[in-house]
Amino acid sequence: MGQPVFDKTVTLAMTGASGAQYGLRLLQCLLAANVRVWLLLSDAARVVINTETDCQLPDGDEDELQHLLGERFGAADGQLKLFGKRDWFSPVASGTGAASSMVICPASGGTLSAVACGASNNLIERAADVALKERRQLILVPREAPYSEIHLENMLKLTRMGAMILPASPGFYQRPQSIQDLVDFVVARLLDQLGVEQALLPSWGE
Repeated sequence: MGQPVFDKTVTLAMTGASGAQYGLRLLQCLLAANVRVWLLLSDAARVVINTETDCQLPDGDEDELQHLLGERFGAADGQLKLFGKRDWFSPVASGTGAASSMVICPASGGTLSAVACGASNNLIERAADVALKERRQLILVPREAPYSEIHLENMLKLTRMGAMILPASPGFYQRPQSIQDLVDFVVARLLDQLGVEQALLPSWGE
C-alpha cells in the first residue's frame, strides 16, 4: 500500500496562554479534515493542557506524546508529527520545508513578543519567523485580558508584517448552549481562514 495522501499540511503551535481547549479542538478538526499536522508544544503549553483539560500529558518524549495525542484524536498513520522545541532539523525550521500555514493557538504574550522581534530561541519562534520571512500564512490566537500596550504594539507590528491576529473572542449570535459551542466558534473561524471545510459554524446569512 502507498503512503496516505493528505489534503494539506498545517503547523500548529500551542503555547502557555490559557485556552488549551482551542488548540486541542483545532487539532482534532484538522485531523478529521484529512490535514497533516506538524505540532509544536511549549513546556508551558503542556502544563496548561494538564490544568485546563482532561487530556493529561505525561512527562514523556515527543514520540510518546505524539502517540498519545494521535490515538486520542484519531490521527492516521503519518498524519500527526510532534517536534521538540530544539529540533532544528525539522521541516518547520526552514523555508524549504515549512508548511504553507501556521497557527499559534493559544498564543501567549511572551510568544507575541518573541515572534514580533524575531527572537527564534525555540522551534515555535523559529517556525513563526520562517512563516514571516517566506510570506506564508501565520495566524496568532492571543488569549489575554486585558491587553497591555506591549501586547497591542506587538499585535500591530505582527499585523503589519503580514500575520493575522485572531483573538479567542467567541461570538454569541449563534446562541451557544455550552462551553464547547464557544470553543467551536473560534475554531470555526480559524478553519475558515485556513481554507479547511468546517460544519461547526454556518456562514453568516445561511
